[in-house]
Amino acid sequence: MSGKALILGVGMTQFGRHLDRTHTDLVQEAVTLALGDAGIKAAQIDSTVYATVVQGFFAGEMSIPSQFALRPLGISGVRTLTVEAACASSTIGLHQAIMQVEAGISEVALVVGVEKLYSRDREKKFAVFQQPLDIALAKQYVEDTRPLLAPPPEGFDGPGPNAMMDAYAAQARLHMKTYGTTQRQIAAVAAKNHVHSVDNPLSQYRDPMTIEDVLAAPNVSWPLTVPMCAPISDGASAAIVVSEAFARRVGTGRAVQVRAWNSRTGQDRAPDDYANHVTRLAAAETFERAGLSPADCDLAEVHDASSIGEILQVEGLGLCLPGEAGPAAERGELSLGGRIPVNVSGGLVSKGHPLGATGTGQIHELVTQLRGEAGVRQVDGARIAVAENSGGFYGVEDGMSAVTILEKA
Repeated sequence: MSGKALILGVGMTQFGRHLDRTHTDLVQEAVTLALGDAGIKAAQIDSTVYATVVQGFFAGEMSIPSQFALRPLGISGVRTLTVEAACASSTIGLHQAIMQVEAGISEVALVVGVEKLYSRDREKKFAVFQQPLDIALAKQYVEDTRPLLAPPPEGFDGPGPNAMMDAYAAQARLHMKTYGTTQRQIAAVAAKNHVHSVDNPLSQYRDPMTIEDVLAAPNVSWPLTVPMCAPISDGASAAIVVSEAFARRVGTGRAVQVRAWNSRTGQDRAPDDYANHVTRLAAAETFERAGLSPADCDLAEVHDASSIGEILQVEGLGLCLPGEAGPAAERGELSLGGRIPVNVSGGLVSKGHPLGATGTGQIHELVTQLRGEAGVRQVDGARIAVAENSGGFYGVEDGMSAVTILEKA
């Protein structure tokens, strides 16, 4: 091992609808911002990791998308990887960059994630969420867990618009039956994130919502309403990972240290065996590597493709006891100014969820917070932060969970 890795620069586009911009446009904006933030030149990068999920499907760029986007910026003659790991793609990409730096293979590694999910071709836009195997797995989960689920109110027992939303709803209903979590508590998670995003200029949505607003919104698949579900999003985000030696040469004043990182795939287990949830296992290993406990964390960014996801991930990380994340959200403990602020960026449900860019988007927020540069959404005294980014769905849980712990340098 060569030494510890630091994040020297981050950059991110606004997440949202970018119909008239290409993947390359978005990537180049995020990377240019990250280079400027790090105070380095493109020629100093010696390796790149490019993360995307459906760029080939949407743009027809199946072979070397990173070179198309990065060579015009002057990034060439470098080692390169392209990573696809569903919604966790850019976090897995980040971990690859960190691994290269820690191993001494690279001094300056760029990771960038990008996705464009909006399209004027409506059929193409929704086709990516209707893949046969994904649908089959989601339907099987709903069917297998049906006897374990809290029953919906009369009139809310029909299927939602797609199988994945029904699977998220089943996860919520399982948690409700197991721990007594309420729809209002899930709505409290969504409402706080919509409030958080008001002060994030890069968020897709910036309108505050109350718990009552969330509950009154159109139903998706009970107990989930529209504001409890992440939107379709376009965007790109980037991070520059460097060695300690490089950081010392250029100045470490705004660098953030990578304390520990880890990822783990899901496994076959009973649906309500939360002790062996993929995030719980991945997080336990990560905290052990860091020499820290969840109580040491000052804030977190977690994967909330639906708001029940935040509850599951907060409990999986150990930031709340099993069954306690919903009540904690309702009490304000997970809000800015609370005991452990979660998704101060707005989270996926409000900041947006451009699959391949989501993970480094979380890192952008945490680096900004640990530098003390988040403005009115700043978490006071933030020194330790944790990100959890999930990818895919298989069996009874996320296909994988990737956990990253950062520390103020």
